[in-house]
Amino acid sequence: MDSDPKKELLDKLPPILKQGLDKNLCTCNEVLKIDIINAIVNGADTVEEVQKQTYATDGIGCCERQVQRLIECLCAPETKK
Repeated sequence: MDSDPKKELLDKLPPILKQGLDKNLCTCNEVLKIDIINAIVNGADTVEEVQKQTYATDGIGCCERQVQRLIECLCAPETKK
């Protein structure tokens, strides 16, 4: 049975960050939260890389902390139990 890597990554997010996936996270450039998550899934592991792929944080930067938090959650190393 194959697992969906995007679902596995979304499972890493705290419940509050799973909300509003279809809403703009970056209001300046109208970038959806799910598009930012997709950029991270596709290898963007810095705010600058997310910006290159999506244009998020390229306005006044008010979403930069939220983008950084998504990166921290989604790129966190796996902990072994």
